[in-house]
Amino acid sequence: MNWNLEHTYSELPEIFFRYQKPEIAPAPKMVIFNEGLAKDLGLNPNELQDMPEIFSGTKLPSGAKPISQAYAGYQFGHFTMLGDGRAVLLGEQITPDGRRFDIQLKGSGRTPFSRNGDGYAALLPMLREYIISEAMFALGIPTTRSLAVVLTGQDVFREKILQGAVLTRVASSHIRVGTFNYVSAFGTQEDLQALADYSIWRHFPEIQETDDKYVLFLRKVAERQASLIAKWQLVGFIHGVMNTDNMAICGETIDYGPCAFMDTYDPNTVFSSIDTEGRYAYKNQPKIGAWNLSRLAEALLPLIGKNQAAEQIAHYRECYEKNWQKGMQEKLGNTNETPEEFLQRLKKDNLDFNNSFPNPTVIPRNHHVEEALSAAEQGDFSVTHRLLAALKKPPEDAGEYSRPPSAGRCNYKTFCGT
Repeated sequence: MNWNLEHTYSELPEIFFRYQKPEIAPAPKMVIFNEGLAKDLGLNPNELQDMPEIFSGTKLPSGAKPISQAYAGYQFGHFTMLGDGRAVLLGEQITPDGRRFDIQLKGSGRTPFSRNGDGYAALLPMLREYIISEAMFALGIPTTRSLAVVLTGQDVFREKILQGAVLTRVASSHIRVGTFNYVSAFGTQEDLQALADYSIWRHFPEIQETDDKYVLFLRKVAERQASLIAKWQLVGFIHGVMNTDNMAICGETIDYGPCAFMDTYDPNTVFSSIDTEGRYAYKNQPKIGAWNLSRLAEALLPLIGKNQAAEQIAHYRECYEKNWQKGMQEKLGNTNETPEEFLQRLKKDNLDFNNSFPNPTVIPRNHHVEEALSAAEQGDFSVTHRLLAALKKPPEDAGEYSRPPSAGRCNYKTFCGT
């Protein structure tokens, strides 16, 4: 199977993690397996796709040393202690070409950070994350990815009884802005410096030997966040819960809870059922990126100056605007309209955002995702596979996959799935 796991995160001070084994699933069953990603990770898909016990946490892969990670976060602007309440990190897979990826089980039971939760996940939210994260990858947008979804054979009790499932998430790392919020609130300056040095080593090794590496670290994170959020805006992706615990310092999209893609253009669009004030509406995502980066800058103040921090927030805004303007011009092609004028026309005429360019050809339309999930709930995963195939390699005639929803399917709402 070629597992090649390392555990450099566990070399950080113990404040950052707890050792925690996943719970044993009574009857694990493979739902979907990402063969291409497995190969890219240096794993043997022929063996692993017949081993659901590995991806449920029932059996650990060779070399695994599972931990749950500690972090905090500003959730809807308010500081909260969090942590991996339903996830364990098995280790860091080193690929044949030397890249490093976290392998995490999501929904594998309680951890020391579960608070009052049961630590479980349900099938449909995990399958939804698989679909959307793989769509983002196909669109060229930096993202965590999904290696597998397995049924656990155990019911999950929410508003109703649901099928329990575990998703295997792959990420460049799970270090979050909220990880820095956590150490700022509960750790020492030595802990902060250890986390910053580790983050630099892992994601920005080119600045390790510079005198102002902590300022450059904030700058690099700012640039990646600016690029990422501009890409979200260009395809109408609405994350839905841009709390600092859901912002990865590596610049990958993480946490596919109440996210969705916009159909008819409206900058005030909100899909999340819990975002009643529109804090994370489509139009607000760029400035929330700056707000989150400001919370990172605050955490880093023992290592950098206030003026230096402020400069990097300004740099984020400049980078975002440059990325967005460039992307919009590429989408619009030759036109006399400015991007702002074009969007005003879309709003005035109630036009579909994606089809008004129209590129990309196929996005994971909300009604198609829901059709796939509805079929999956009944045990039919063929709709999911067809949708994933269309997202991975759009057909010449996109047909049904490019059509907006009917009027009766508007007012779409999403839920966090916890």
